[in-house]
Amino acid sequence: MATLLADGGGSIDWTLVSGVNGLARDLPSSVDSALGFLGEYGVPLASILVLLASWLWARRQSDAAGTVAGVLWAGLAAGMALMLNVPVRAMVQRDRPFVAHPGQLDLLMSHQANGSFASDHATFTMAVAVGVLLVHRKFGLIALALAGFEGFLRVFMGVHYPTDVIGGFALGTATTLLMAPIAMAVLVPLTHSMTRTAAASLIRAPRRTRATRATGPAVASATADHPDAPNDLAA
Repeated sequence: MATLLADGGGSIDWTLVSGVNGLARDLPSSVDSALGFLGEYGVPLASILVLLASWLWARRQSDAAGTVAGVLWAGLAAGMALMLNVPVRAMVQRDRPFVAHPGQLDLLMSHQANGSFASDHATFTMAVAVGVLLVHRKFGLIALALAGFEGFLRVFMGVHYPTDVIGGFALGTATTLLMAPIAMAVLVPLTHSMTRTAAASLIRAPRRTRATRATGPAVASATADHPDAPNDLAA
């Protein structure tokens, strides 16, 4: 384990990051730039869009309040995991690969030389993925694939070691799962109470009433029975 976590030139961690980052040298610069943008901004944004899609789906369920609470926790867990990573970074104080090995990596995007362990991006995307997976299997698997892709990109970009990514995945997963019982005990009553307020549409999608659904056929029937009658509703 000590060899795996070491940052020296002969460590497994360095061998992996240098090998994966080395793939960038064989790709066109435009592809490297696109992958760098995805790793820094695109994939986290895609995870947020999956979270948004999960919320739109949850609002249409029979137990909308409870389901929306689960989606809400996925987002809150991601934020909480990022906050927990602040003291983790301060305690570990690990240099990023491009800092520990200057000039030996193809850095795809400029990056600040702050702590490397654990990866914020990996932490965030995995926390979202695990939280959504608890609510909706399909959306959760999509978010999980995004998290895996993000982890690869962070190593490919030369800004993290593989163990930084694994640590982020572990932190995001643990935060979401371990805190879920307490969080849901608070969020479910909260979302249920919100259904009785002006914010109800955030929890449950407005549904068309039976009278509204019947208006179209009723008007058509009345017009057919009385063709000379004025059709005010149609106007």
